[in-house]
Amino acid sequence: MPAPKNTFKTALANGERQIGCWMSFAEGSVAEIMGTAGFDWLVIDGEHGPNDIRSIRDQLMALQASPSHPVVRLPIGETWMVKQALDAGAQNILIPMIETADQAREMVRACQYPPHGTRGVGATAARATLFGSISEYIQTADQEICLLLQVENRAGIENLDEILAVEGVDGIFIGPADLSTDMGHQGNSAHPEVRAVTADAITRIRASGKSPGILGVAEEATQAYFDMGAEFLAVGIDVVLLAQTARSLAAKWQAK
Repeated sequence: MPAPKNTFKTALANGERQIGCWMSFAEGSVAEIMGTAGFDWLVIDGEHGPNDIRSIRDQLMALQASPSHPVVRLPIGETWMVKQALDAGAQNILIPMIETADQAREMVRACQYPPHGTRGVGATAARATLFGSISEYIQTADQEICLLLQVENRAGIENLDEILAVEGVDGIFIGPADLSTDMGHQGNSAHPEVRAVTADAITRIRASGKSPGILGVAEEATQAYFDMGAEFLAVGIDVVLLAQTARSLAAKWQAK
């Protein structure tokens, strides 16, 4: 039996737009609820959410029966973190703060078994193989891993073309919050200069044959990124959705 087919990776390769949402609660029960909402993909946020490998595993388990594809964002691009997430069953990995082609190549190697990569071969005991029941996992896993890299500062933008030339990278995610701050526009990702850099980056990513992604929280920004051609587009954050809805509901009835 080969590794499960990654239809999210296939959709991106075919240029099909995928609509997603961020998950920052770090709770399996919340992930299970989010998995019923109808998103194409859901980010398990290990960078800013209070996650560890156990909570990431629990959310992967909670989404097992969902049509939404989990994307695990790690805190940083460390090979050992990639190894743990893949063995826990992740097929889609998102790495923040990529600035150079060398970093990109290191992450590609981390996602692949030898002789092409550096991923440790301990699959028999891993959830990724359903504990040894996927007999051909090691032979087939590499092609089903989707590697997404975040470019979110001026250094990354300057090196974007070199990063795009790295074989094995499936998509580039632009981080507008970090990018705008690094450009001197703290808290203002809608600044015209930031929007221009973002639009140019998305155009270059698409032209390279890779998929551009981004997160929009405000509706105006999300629509702008949609119009720019973002292909894996996150349109909200679970914590923000709850907070905004709860505050609005409270304000409505307190005003009566």
